[in-house]
Amino acid sequence: MYSFKAKIEIIGVNPFVFLPRGIGRYFQQAGKERGPIPVCGAIEGHPFIQTLVKYNGHWRLYVNTPMLKGSKVKIGDTVRLDIEFDPKSRTIPIHPKLQEALKKNMQAMKVFKSLSPSRQKEIIRYIGCLKTEVSVERNVKRAIGFLTGKTRFVGRDKA
Repeated sequence: MYSFKAKIEIIGVNPFVFLPRGIGRYFQQAGKERGPIPVCGAIEGHPFIQTLVKYNGHWRLYVNTPMLKGSKVKIGDTVRLDIEFDPKSRTIPIHPKLQEALKKNMQAMKVFKSLSPSRQKEIIRYIGCLKTEVSVERNVKRAIGFLTGKTRFVGRDKA
């Protein structure tokens, strides 16, 4: 576990903390010097699971709403963080109904495969977290419509 203090800053609407210089060496077990690194830890004692991102040569830990509320901190506060590499898989299985719909619509499948991994994950996660079969079916149709340029999906106009 690596512990440090940092000020919560904001860029756009996204709160974050800069990680101390040289912290990349600490995460060598992730097997990479760039790209997202899965981590877990605590902010002021409140546990979190998150991803480190390197931007403009600096590692950042974005502080989401559950992290802020759970730790009772706010933007501008200097906080204590404990952080470590999280080797657990974060793969989200694709919902069978989405997979079936993509197989049936080759145009949608082609567009889906051309999306960035993060956009693919966004669609998979959204549908995978739905509670009822009615919601799944309705949103799979919306996702296919989105991928074929016919409808909006998750607040987005085009794939």
